[in-house]
Order: sequence, then C-alpha cells, then structure tokens
Amino acid sequence: MSLHAQLPPQTIQLLRQQKRKSTLTSLLISIFTIFLVSIALTFFLVKGQSITNEELTVIPQIHQSKDPHSLPATVSPSTRKPSPPANQFSVSLLALPTENHLQIPAPEFINEIPSGNLGTSENKVDSSWISIAGSSDPEILPTEQRKRCSKADRLARLKSQGGSEASEEAVLESLRWLQKNQNPDGSWGSGKPVAMTGLSLLAYLGHCETPTSPEFGNTVTEGMLYLVNSSLQQNGKLASNLRDKHWCYEHAIATYALAESYLFCRSQNLTALTLQLAEVLQSGTEWILNHQTKAGGWDYHYATDNRPGDTSIVAWQLQALKAASQSNLPFPKIDRAISRGLSFLKDCQHQSGGFGYRLNKRPVGSANNHFTLTGAGSLCFQQHKGVQNKTARKGIHYLTQNTHFNFAAREHNLYEHYYASQAFINHGGKEWSDYNQHVLTQVLQNQQPDGSWPHSTGPGAHSHPVYATALATLMLEVYYRYLPGTVSSQ
Repeated sequence: MSLHAQLPPQTIQLLRQQKRKSTLTSLLISIFTIFLVSIALTFFLVKGQSITNEELTVIPQIHQSKDPHSLPATVSPSTRKPSPPANQFSVSLLALPTENHLQIPAPEFINEIPSGNLGTSENKVDSSWISIAGSSDPEILPTEQRKRCSKADRLARLKSQGGSEASEEAVLESLRWLQKNQNPDGSWGSGKPVAMTGLSLLAYLGHCETPTSPEFGNTVTEGMLYLVNSSLQQNGKLASNLRDKHWCYEHAIATYALAESYLFCRSQNLTALTLQLAEVLQSGTEWILNHQTKAGGWDYHYATDNRPGDTSIVAWQLQALKAASQSNLPFPKIDRAISRGLSFLKDCQHQSGGFGYRLNKRPVGSANNHFTLTGAGSLCFQQHKGVQNKTARKGIHYLTQNTHFNFAAREHNLYEHYYASQAFINHGGKEWSDYNQHVLTQVLQNQQPDGSWPHSTGPGAHSHPVYATALATLMLEVYYRYLPGTVSSQ
C-alpha cells in the first residue's frame, strides 16, 4: 500500500490563480519591453537619418595620378551634349579612378556630374547643369582676382591708374567680337586653337566673366570644356599638335587659363565643372613640374636633355605655376620648380637690365638687338618675389629707356607688351604713367569698328586676329586684372 501526498483543493486553486497572475504579469512585462525597444530603435533610426541628411560632409574624390599620362579619356566633342541633372541638389560623386586620390571638401549640395561628353560641336553648351549649388563664396578667390569682379572697383581703378570708361567699353566690344568668332567646338582661332582658347579665356576671366555671366556665360563654359576635353583626350597634355615643338607654349597658356577657371568656378560653387577643372589642372601642372631642364628652364617639346631652355618658354611656365599655386591643390614640387625657374631667368639677364633669350644673355635674333623679353622676365620676378625685387627693377629701368611701340606703322609687338604693360603697372610711378600714355593710348585708338585688333608684322606676330585681339584685351584689362603692389610679398 503506497501513500501519496495530496494538496488540499483550496491550495491547488490558489496556486492556479497565482500561476495565471504570473503568466499575465510576464506577458505584460514582455509587451512593455518590446514597446520600449521599439521606441529606442525608432529614435536611433531617426537620429541616424538626421545625421545622414544634415551633418555628413560628402568628400568627392579626384584622381591624382603620379603619372600625368594615365588620365581617363573622354569622348569626342561631337558625340553628344551634357545631360542636365534630374535634381540639381542631389548628392553625387565624380566617378574617377581610385588610385592616389586627392580629397577636396564639397559644398552641402553637389550638382550631378554630366554624363558622357563635356561639350558639343554643333550647339552652344546648355549651361543649366552648371547652376550654382548653394551660395557663392567670392572670398575663396585671391584678393587680386576678387577685386576685378566689382564694376565699381574696376571703374575706380581705371580712373586712378590712368584708364577711362572708353577702355572699359573697348574691352566689352572685344569680348563680343571673340564671342562671335568662337569655333563650334568651343575653341578659338586656327593652327593653335589650344593656345588661342587659353588666351581668350584669360581675357574673359580678366573681366570676371564666368559660366554664370548673363552675356558671356555659354561662351566661357564652352571654352573651358574645350580645354578639359583637350587634356582628357591627350593624357594631360594640352596641345593642338604634339608634333609641333611649340606645344610647350600652348600647354602653359592653357594651364594658366585652367587655373583661373578653377578658382572662379570653385568660388561660385559650380561643383560639377570645378571637379573636372581640378582634374586637368592637376595633370597640366604636374606635367610642367616634371619636365623642367637641369638648368631650371623649360625647352621645346618639353625636352629635358637638350637645350637648357629659353626665357620666352620659361615665362609662360612660371605664370602657369603662379596661378596653379593659388588653387590650394597639392603640388609638393612647385616651390622648388619656381625657384629654379627664376634662377634660370636671372642668369639670362644682361648687365643692361634686359632679359636675353637664352643663357648667352643675347636678345632674340630678329629683334634688332632689343631685349623684347625684358617685360616677361621682370613680370615673373614681380609675381613670385614682389615688385621691389632688384632683378625686376633692373628690368624696368631697361624698359623705361628702350620701349618701342608704333601701332600705326604695324611695328607693335603685342607679345612683348602683354608682359611690359603688367610689369609697368606693377612698378607704378612715372614709369607707368609714361608707358600708359604712350602705349595703351595707341592700343585703345587702334581698335577696329568690329571690336578686334589687326595683327602686327614684326617680331611676335601671329596672323590670326584672335591672337592680337586677346593680347590687346589683356593689355587694356591691366588696370584691374591684378592689383599693383599685391602680386607677392615674398
């Protein structure tokens, strides 16, 4: 007989009630816990979305190749037109190679990068895709470029420096002539369109005409895109004909223009175009830095093992490097290259103050013993070492005694005076006043009714009117294109 312990019925009933209460309590606790977890997850998701939309800074990456030859190619300018973005405020990154990237902070909103071709050979560029993303920030520009963008400031300096409203109107008429004579692919001139486009762009930018300008915006945009395409199609080299030994001039002039284009487009938050300009400016500048001769100069074909170089070629490279140095893009070798280039120029200076064509300190053979490159040498020292530099002042002394200019007789070397006009206004004083009265007055008086200038027949001549018109325009912009005395303080 076995015994089994049994609980009283009342106890069993009580236990059942407690179990039901415990189960219900556990269920309620579980539901409440799930509710709290849901609230927490919702909070963090909302917070994370807020960070994504409001606090995350997008860093677009731009390809920086150690080898300037290894850039992506673009399609032919005649293939198709850039397509506008569906939403100009959408965030987008430029799809470029990932090796050795350079990171540049982007504005909060980034325009989409246009797909395919950068320009068109049949129609004017539709610049709607280059609309301003966010507000402009002119403070990004160096002071000397920013000041030229104020009409009031331009007119004030025209008056104070001996210019006139007539010279300002002459500049506008020349820019309109250049606009009418732009090639369908965005370039100017023939034979050497890369150089002519670079000079024309510098003339537009000298008057602060950018892709957003009401009258000249499309014209400027097409010119910029032509140079971008030229670089991408030739692995970073900017030339109309790489078999022509003079392409070293074209490359430097175009790099100079790209550097100023980059500065202005970046200041206006034209992000899509700025990214493209940064890419080709990087490669163009690196090419110059990597092809300096052992003597510190630059030579035809960018050869480094033949001649040491000449003053005319070196001056353009140093102008391009000056403009590139203001971009804040990283060029580790640029200071040393500039120093070596200036040393080369100093070795070319004759005891008279004139700058010779080569290290033999002699003038160009066709110049009848006149040192036509003295303005070029003087300007380079002013730009990189300041207007009080002794070498520059020695050059100004020579120019004061030996300036020749007769436009009516077609004995005017605009190439020489493109440099001399800048060097004289930087120097200032009576020397500038006399030069302005003698030379720039003639330039103003000899503009043709259509807004262009005729070419000369002497040294430095080029048969295409775009060349003469661009140089003459740059000379008449000298009153405000750069600020005298602020070029450099080094």
